[in-house]
Amino acid sequence: MNPLLNKLHPYPFEKLRKLFEGIAPNAAYQPISLGIGEPKHPTPAFIQQAVADNLAGLANYPTTIGTDALRAAIAGWLERRYALPKVDAATQVLPVCGSREALFALAQTVIDPSRGALVACPNPFYQIYEGAAYLAGAEPYYVNSNPARNFAPDYDQVPDEIWSRVQLLYVCSPGNPTGAVLSLDDWKRLFELSDRYGFVIAADECYSEIYFKSEAPLGALEAAHKLGRANFARLIVFSSLSKRSNVPGMRSGFVAGDADILKKFLLYRTYHGSAMSPAIQAASIAAWNDETHVLENREKYIRKFSQITPLLKEVLEVDLPDAGFYLWAKVDKRLPISDTEYAKRLYAEYNVTVLPGSYLARDAHGINPGQNRIRMALVAEVEECLEAAQRIVEFTRKLAA
Repeated sequence: MNPLLNKLHPYPFEKLRKLFEGIAPNAAYQPISLGIGEPKHPTPAFIQQAVADNLAGLANYPTTIGTDALRAAIAGWLERRYALPKVDAATQVLPVCGSREALFALAQTVIDPSRGALVACPNPFYQIYEGAAYLAGAEPYYVNSNPARNFAPDYDQVPDEIWSRVQLLYVCSPGNPTGAVLSLDDWKRLFELSDRYGFVIAADECYSEIYFKSEAPLGALEAAHKLGRANFARLIVFSSLSKRSNVPGMRSGFVAGDADILKKFLLYRTYHGSAMSPAIQAASIAAWNDETHVLENREKYIRKFSQITPLLKEVLEVDLPDAGFYLWAKVDKRLPISDTEYAKRLYAEYNVTVLPGSYLARDAHGINPGQNRIRMALVAEVEECLEAAQRIVEFTRKLAA
């Protein structure tokens, strides 16, 4: 067996199941889960219809590179969304079966494990970044989030000797779980570091279309364009329809950016065998070409967060994030209680599931930046989320009494 598999940590939801083992939650309450970031809003009917209308494509093997029409739809969306000049659909765009598998696979493409490679990632983080590092023969380096920067990673704290060993930097903006969005100055700093040390930047932007201000979150390709980096050197962006269009089961996304890296990535993926079904490609074209359903979906989240955030703020240290569909709350504002104990008792007494923040982070540089925080995924319809919030308020007040 591959010995690198022994380095993998249990996934957060596996740890959560173990935490809840043997607990019979209060049967007086219907179960509500805010634990998993799986969109629960209905899939738009026109996307479902597009899948049904193209099932004849199941008789054909799809190509890894995808259809010209799909790559053109993705390139067009990038140009509209980020005010970019012409994106070359033939060389700068590649469809993928969801951003998760592509985020993992990119590390296998770019890492040279013979040189003591490091993969830098935010802390807390999406666990795929860490697993991709280990299985590519590299070691992860955790860049702690900074509450003073609205929980964006504090890249200025990374020493030069670390940057010199970094071969891949995972960036998540808007962030999971914090919702932090990087600024143009942040991107300028990261591009300068990439130029100096030669590492590739993998920008995970799967939450880019769920935001609460009038101005959309800045994207990595957009930042590169604004800073005069026309060829997107050493930059690969990842996006997905899962959150934007409420289709996590379609497993449809894309990567875009540096054409030279994508050429190598396509070679890897051709052997890896990750080609998107023709029916899903057709439905993806329909989804990327429509913004009405995206606006309606965003408005649902805005209404939901505007009601629930003030309610929870009465008992927890929590603020509206820059973007995304998570609330990142501190539970020990008035309570001498850990995030794991809080989640365990909330589940037992009120049948509400939240994810302990320490499960989403690692001990690094003397702290675990997720400790004593919880992540709440407000993915269900507003009534269910409001009910969960009311239970959380009641539970927390009871703890503080």
